[in-house]
Amino acid sequence: MLKRKLLALAFAAMFTFTACGNDTNDKAKEESDVIKLGNSGPLTGPLSIYGITTENGIKLAIDEINEAGGIDGKKIEWTGLDDKGEITEAVTNYNKLMEDGANAILGGVPSKPALAMAESAAKDEVVYITPTGTQANITEGKDNVFRTCFTDPFQGEVLANLAKNNLKATKVAILKNQSSDYSMGIADVFKQKAEEDGMEIVADEAYGDNDTDFKAQLTKIKSSNPDVLLIPDYYEKVALIASQVRDAGIESTLIGADGWDGVLSVMDKSSYKDIEGSYFSNQFSLDDPSEKNQNFIKAYKKKYKDDPTTFAAEGYDTVYLYKQAVEEAKTSKWDELVKTLKAIKFEGITGSFTFDENNNPIKTAKIIKIEDGKYKFDSEVESKK
Repeated sequence: MLKRKLLALAFAAMFTFTACGNDTNDKAKEESDVIKLGNSGPLTGPLSIYGITTENGIKLAIDEINEAGGIDGKKIEWTGLDDKGEITEAVTNYNKLMEDGANAILGGVPSKPALAMAESAAKDEVVYITPTGTQANITEGKDNVFRTCFTDPFQGEVLANLAKNNLKATKVAILKNQSSDYSMGIADVFKQKAEEDGMEIVADEAYGDNDTDFKAQLTKIKSSNPDVLLIPDYYEKVALIASQVRDAGIESTLIGADGWDGVLSVMDKSSYKDIEGSYFSNQFSLDDPSEKNQNFIKAYKKKYKDDPTTFAAEGYDTVYLYKQAVEEAKTSKWDELVKTLKAIKFEGITGSFTFDENNNPIKTAKIIKIEDGKYKFDSEVESKK
């Protein structure tokens, strides 16, 4: 009997200690004089240019905000973790950030790791905003998950409109990465929209993630003589494909999506001719003359000695989006921030937007033309016309 009483007292003490501990932790988090933000992204590895420039933009915004007094008087503490673009490491890093008491996750850079983190965030109900994850299902069915960038299907429609209305194409070809949800998501919608708009899909070819020789696919594409060739992939693969496209004698206008951003950085200047006159959809342009845009570019170049990429601009906007939400909600509590974000009207470097029913920003796309070895603003294109 005595043993049972002792065990009961021990369990009661443990319960009381745990409950008090949780109350204390919750109270400490509410009363903290800092706001903890964090992300997991590819700071090393083949996609590191995306992760590094996204984090650069985030850090620039945080520096500016902290120097101006923080968010409602609270300074931002930033933790950026490297996942090399790998899903498992991204989830491990997400858990580390949550254990450290993150107020929000400005999370994920490539779409697959971003989706994995978003699924965890949806269960935890933490505010999660991906600056750059474009895959459609990252936000779908997740009330607390938002994005600053546009989606893959949106880009597919935009690029079809570019081909039809701007480039006056009647015959189009597609060369897509069948191992990439990003590439397939854009290509599938582009194909559907192009057919709806009366363009003929004369070739629809695919390759794998590890392929380096595209001769067979390009031979078929050349024989179909398309006006436009869509290559929806990331910049390193695009650089590899473009030279083979021209070597195959294909003179079609090349078009692509925001994954092209950075392609010039991995190409020798002697190869710039291979993508001269190409176009890609994006959300930021160095040519944008607005004061806000030019101030951002100036500050970024001063800090990092380089021009900002779209990923940097998206990272920068994401921090300011979070700041505006906290200030409008007058709290950093997750449930209140979600309500505020759903109704927010935001004006950023990558455009002005509100969110749709799936927490995706409603915005236009900037079309960038590669000309004389530089990215030049060409036009703005909507998803539907």
